[in-house]
Amino acid sequence: MRVHVVSDVHGNARDLARAGEGADALVCLGDLVLFLDYADHSRGIFPDLFGTENAHRIVALRTARRFGEAREFGRGLWAELAERGVDKATAVESAVRAQYAELFAAFPAPTYATYGNVDIPRLWPEYARPGTTVLDGERVEIGGRVFGFVGGGLPTPMRTPYEIPEEEYAAKVEALGEVDVLCSHIPPDVPELTYDTVARRFERGSGALLDAIHRVRPRYALFGHVHQPLARRMRVGATECVNVGHFASSGRPWALEW
Repeated sequence: MRVHVVSDVHGNARDLARAGEGADALVCLGDLVLFLDYADHSRGIFPDLFGTENAHRIVALRTARRFGEAREFGRGLWAELAERGVDKATAVESAVRAQYAELFAAFPAPTYATYGNVDIPRLWPEYARPGTTVLDGERVEIGGRVFGFVGGGLPTPMRTPYEIPEEEYAAKVEALGEVDVLCSHIPPDVPELTYDTVARRFERGSGALLDAIHRVRPRYALFGHVHQPLARRMRVGATECVNVGHFASSGRPWALEW
């Protein structure tokens, strides 16, 4: 069996359409939506609405961890649009829908997918076509191995769309039970796996995932979320923990074979 795994697609439909080539299945660990590209500030929903200069500004504030100022700046931009009769929720959802239509059409069959922290789960049933299975707090057997999926992220100052309370997240992890491959969008809470060397900050990792790794001892724990991690791969006990990569920039899936 050969399974290709991607995460943090962020609008890269072109490479996603090729990600399943040579594999028996594709696994996607979320973050399909591109709201703002931190490498290219001209790309994403934010610059489409507010322009590249404003995107430069909000990235600079967030990178400096001035999250309160970033939120205030964003509120001012939305207020200006509202004065012109543009509703925030309607504008964002329309842009997300356009991205989802293209991205879900690019998924090969079979694809097994879960949500990232920037995704909007309620929209997925409208775009997931036959051959795409969406899982969150659920298991599936692929080639004789049990894969467990946990979607979303934990609360952060960024306030992205699918951040959920720690208790709710831990309950989804607990519901998986025994698995061979633990699949999540965010990493287990290990410093080497949660630190982003370019953003120069720790992203949120999950203690519940780390507890499950020690308790269940899956063969692999696969995740994304941290785009430039200090360590892309390390062993925690019996489990090989792998950041499968920032697919939006690499365009290459990570391969799991057995």
